[in-house]
Amino acid sequence: MAEDDELAGRGQQPRALIVTVYGLYARESGGWMSIAALIRILAQCGVDAPSVRSAIFRLKRRGLLTSAKMNGVAGYALTDEAYQILREGDRRIFERRRATTDEGWLLAVFSVPETERDKRHQLRSRLSWLGFGTVAAGVWIAPAHLLDETRDALERHGLSAYVNLFQAQHVAFADVAGQVADWWDLTRLQALYQEFLDRHQPILDGYRDGADTDPAQAFADYMSALTDWRRLPYSDPGLPLEVLPEDWNGVRAADIFFELHERLAKPAHTFAESALRGV
Repeated sequence: MAEDDELAGRGQQPRALIVTVYGLYARESGGWMSIAALIRILAQCGVDAPSVRSAIFRLKRRGLLTSAKMNGVAGYALTDEAYQILREGDRRIFERRRATTDEGWLLAVFSVPETERDKRHQLRSRLSWLGFGTVAAGVWIAPAHLLDETRDALERHGLSAYVNLFQAQHVAFADVAGQVADWWDLTRLQALYQEFLDRHQPILDGYRDGADTDPAQAFADYMSALTDWRRLPYSDPGLPLEVLPEDWNGVRAADIFFELHERLAKPAHTFAESALRGV
């Protein structure tokens, strides 16, 4: 699930929460959701009706939602582009893929004419979105397991003509761990993971205490956790643990998210089904 700030879940903005709801529940029923149902379901997350309508307008303007009526009821449906993005995001968000140094690296080497600077910007933005680190101005790097995803994304966005992709092993000379710290902003990543831990570890602790799980509260907590988590697998593309700091908190953050997912996904779905049947 995800592709720009909203799709990556940056922050608890209404747009990001709406994408989470559509990604989880609207796809089960043809990709459509009524305005009334969306307002009702997001009220549980503290989002008021004007904020929902404003966020829907922005997502429509970005080409992710389109106006549609079903049985005379006004609502919005996912576009083909949104479906594609959400399908790609599913793999990143719900699969715990962690590379090893033995698997090697994927190199993206590109050169864009000065007359097509917009393409250069698009290419850099796309590689950054995919989780690539920067080796040099025209050389970007990622774990090798991102090959298929990278190839598909570059072809879909009309950028493949400017790039060559290589699979490689590091053989000499610098220490890879030290290089990784230069290629990726690990300090920022650690901070993002810590924000997630600070917010969601106490919530998980509450559920671990054994209290009954209220579906409405489970829904709110699950939407919050998933919306916050969505951006992290894109910022950290599954870098090998061998090249990360010993105090790397990304593994603990992933443990927290997947335990919350295991505990809350079903009761959250129960609440969502009930709320969506209201219209």
